[in-house]
Amino acid sequence: METLIETALRDRDQDGTIRWNAIAMLHERGDLETFTAARRLCAGETAAERMLGVDIIGRLPFVDRSLPVLRFLAASEDDCMVLYSVLIAFGHLRDRRALPSVVALGEHADPRVRYGAAYALPNIIGSPPDPAGLIALERLTQDPDDDVAEWARLGLALSTGREIEEIG
Repeated sequence: METLIETALRDRDQDGTIRWNAIAMLHERGDLETFTAARRLCAGETAAERMLGVDIIGRLPFVDRSLPVLRFLAASEDDCMVLYSVLIAFGHLRDRRALPSVVALGEHADPRVRYGAAYALPNIIGSPPDPAGLIALERLTQDPDDDVAEWARLGLALSTGREIEEIG
C-alpha cells in the first residue's frame, strides 16, 4: 500500500494516469488500513498529500468515518484544488450530511471550487431534493463561469426532471 501512495505522490499531474491507477488500486483494496493511511494523508503538510488522501477516501466504503474528515477539510482548507477534491469526494459518497459543507463552498471565490459544488450537489440533495440544495444549485446556474453554470444546469435538470432549456 505504501508503494502505491508513494507512486501516486510522485506523479505531479493531478489527472495523471499513473496517479489514478495507483488510487484505483487503493480503492480496490477498500480496507480499513487504506482508509487509515488516507486519513493520515488528509492531515499532510502539503496540498498534494491532502488531495491524495481525499481522492482515496472519496471512494472507500467508510462513509461514516470519511464525512467528518472531509467536512473538517471543507471548513479549514485553503488550497482550491484540495477543496475541489473534497467536493468531488462528497459527490461520490452521496451522503446528504455533506450538504451544509457543499452549499457553503458553492459560494467560494474560485470557480474550480464552485464547479466541484455544482458536481456534488445533485448527488447529495436526495429525493425529494433538499430545498437548500436546490437553491444552491439554482444559484450556480447563474454563475459567471460558463463551466460551473452549465454543470449546475445539468445537475438541476437531473434533480428536478426539468428540461435544461427551461433552466437556462
